[in-house]
This record gives sequence, structure tokens and C-alpha cells, in this order.
Amino acid sequence: MHRELVERRRWVTLDEFLTGLSLARAMPGINAVNLAIWVGHRLRGGPGAFAAACGVLAGPMVLIILCALAYEWWGQSARVHQVLLGVMAAALGLTLSLALKSFRPAATSWFYTLIIVMVFVAIGVLHWPMLAVVGVLAPASVAWAFLTERGDAD
Repeated sequence: MHRELVERRRWVTLDEFLTGLSLARAMPGINAVNLAIWVGHRLRGGPGAFAAACGVLAGPMVLIILCALAYEWWGQSARVHQVLLGVMAAALGLTLSLALKSFRPAATSWFYTLIIVMVFVAIGVLHWPMLAVVGVLAPASVAWAFLTERGDAD
């Protein structure tokens, strides 16, 4: 989505994308769907949000149904499991690519860099509960932004 929305079509800026991504992750549901709805609403209001939701869900829904049928028929095959491992590696690579692209614009100060590293270590390495980590670090990050960047909005 980053490549398509920011780099290729230039429908939103990187800052807008990161804002939308933050909102999408904070809301319940699938991040990609939430982000598509946000972009659709941003570009075309309510009808855009509805079209984005339909557009982002229709194709995957059909694909998932077809994959489920295929897995029902061939799911016991070792080759199918090898293919799924390859798909998993590709998905992980895409996730890491977005994380690296998002890091530099998000880490605009030593404090934000520290927050990013602390969240990664707490959730990714120590396996602490995400709600507890975010519940502590998000208010600290918001307070920092409010105190240090208040003059930017004026």
C-alpha cells in the first residue's frame, strides 16, 4: 500500500500515510482494510471509504475461498507446506521493508527513536503484552509530541 499510495500514485504524502497507518493500527480490524477506508474517506468522503472497503475486501475474499478449497483438496501435501513457507518469508520481507521505510520519518528525535526501540524490544523480543506496552509508551510519546512540537502547529 505504501508503494502504491505514496510512491507510485502520490495520492497521499509519507506523513499522511504514516498518520493513516497509525490510526489503522489503533483501530480494531485488519490494518490494510482500515488504512484503505481512511484513504478512501480522505480522498472521496463516505462513498470513497465504502468503495475502498469493497475494493480491498472483494478480491481477497474470493481468493481466500479458492485457497480454502484448494487446501481442502491438497492440504496434506508436503509441497503445499513448502509453498506456504515461501509465502510466509515473502510476507515477512514486505513487513520489514515497510518498517525500514517508515523508521526514518518516524524517528525524528532521540525520544521517538527510543520509543520505537522500546516497543520493538518489549513486544518483539521480550514478548510482553502489546496492550500494556502501548498503554505505557503511547501516552509518553503523545505527551512528548505535545510538549515539544506545540509551536509547529501555530
